[in-house]
Amino acid sequence: MTATNPTAAGAAAVAADAPSPAEDPAARRHALGVLALGSLGVFVVFLDTTIVNIAFRTISLSFHTTTGHLAWVLNAYSLVFAAMLIPAGRLADRYGRKRVFLTGLVGFALMSALCGLAPSEGVLVAGRALQAVFAALVVPTSLALILPEFPAARRHVAVGTWGAMGAAAAALGPTIGALLTEYASWRWIFLVNVPICAVVVVFGLRLLKESRDPGASGVPDPIGVLLVAAVPAMLSLGIIEGPDWGWSDPRVIGALVLAALLFPVFLWRTTAAARPVLDLALFKVRQFRLVNAATLLFATSFYGMLLSNVLFLQTEWHYSVLRSALASAPGPLLVTVVARPASRLAAAIGYRPVLLAGATSWALGAAGYALWVGSTPQWTTHWLPWMLLIGLGIGLTLPVQSGAAAQSLPPTRYAIGSAVNASFRQLGAVIGISVFVAVLGTPTPATALADFERVWWVFAAVGLAAGLVLLVPALRRTEPAAAPVVAAE
Repeated sequence: MTATNPTAAGAAAVAADAPSPAEDPAARRHALGVLALGSLGVFVVFLDTTIVNIAFRTISLSFHTTTGHLAWVLNAYSLVFAAMLIPAGRLADRYGRKRVFLTGLVGFALMSALCGLAPSEGVLVAGRALQAVFAALVVPTSLALILPEFPAARRHVAVGTWGAMGAAAAALGPTIGALLTEYASWRWIFLVNVPICAVVVVFGLRLLKESRDPGASGVPDPIGVLLVAAVPAMLSLGIIEGPDWGWSDPRVIGALVLAALLFPVFLWRTTAAARPVLDLALFKVRQFRLVNAATLLFATSFYGMLLSNVLFLQTEWHYSVLRSALASAPGPLLVTVVARPASRLAAAIGYRPVLLAGATSWALGAAGYALWVGSTPQWTTHWLPWMLLIGLGIGLTLPVQSGAAAQSLPPTRYAIGSAVNASFRQLGAVIGISVFVAVLGTPTPATALADFERVWWVFAAVGLAAGLVLLVPALRRTEPAAAPVVAAE
């Protein structure tokens, strides 16, 4: 196979050779402005990966639908987002990073409006899928626009800030969603994107510089793009519908078998295509390989637990949407406090001990829920301590994973490293939500507490595995050279 770079690596290549513009005060202000715009773009698209969770039950009641059916409102976004992230980078290389970034924001705003005005569940699911297409245009292009603005010595700071904004958005989504749902309508969790995107576009037209990769041509293999979405979609379909249809139902078995059969087809297609959707040579770098495996596992636990806790507070403790968000707020607030110091710590001592600490904190928090939370609301003594452990685990994990994945590669491949890591995170979101729906089942008043306890134990184990996978020993003594920096400051 001819190795190709299916994302905005061209911009990173420019960045690698760029002078040190940030030495000049005006250039430094410009660089910080670009960083702010790129980070805000990433914030708004990652916000939509979790902001829907808090209004999940409210939307279900509004459309008179089931949890399993409405899970596709979350999974449609994550599936399409994951499939389109890497191809989006190639489009940006060819047609211009500024143009694709701004196009992504305009389209994201329009599709957000469609979701906010959706008259039915089907329209909402379709709107979410289209919303994700444009969201995918924003993520790799935002980083590709940021990198050339910073000298090599400060580039890791920009990557760390960019990654921390994505992590903060995912953590703060439920709280922001609750405030909008309580004081306006669940529809405003989508409509709020419109003015934010408008602000970024207006300033972006003036501030951002256009750039392209002169050598970029064509688009990534379309069959590969379909396969990278189809495999997790079939897996998700089987897991979500298994409890309702029955695990022996031919449709469930067919979906799971098809996922298993399509995965090796995807790997074959990736090696055979002239422009593969994913460059498998990246995974020859051990750190990149392990961090992405850890990202997939932690995202599975993170997104599944996020939905689980919101529904528990609303259905078992009978909290309102706003009260459940406020009850969950200390965890996300702790994430915003911990994210950047965690990245600095990882830069100083290495990514592995920080991620192991994060996974351990997460697992202890999830186990605490399973052992101590009961059917009687006792927030201060039985919920808050474990929520803080969970928040600490998230803050030590999500931003560090983003930095460690990107910077395990040479600087010319930071963009693709970030895009692939973001794809793994979104695939984990699909699996996590699907696993939650399957493990919880259809609880009754008599079994609900035990059902949620089972969910918490499952996600405690998966979250801990996200740390343990980093300890997998090397199978070979030598690997391709990579950048020595292992985490973002």
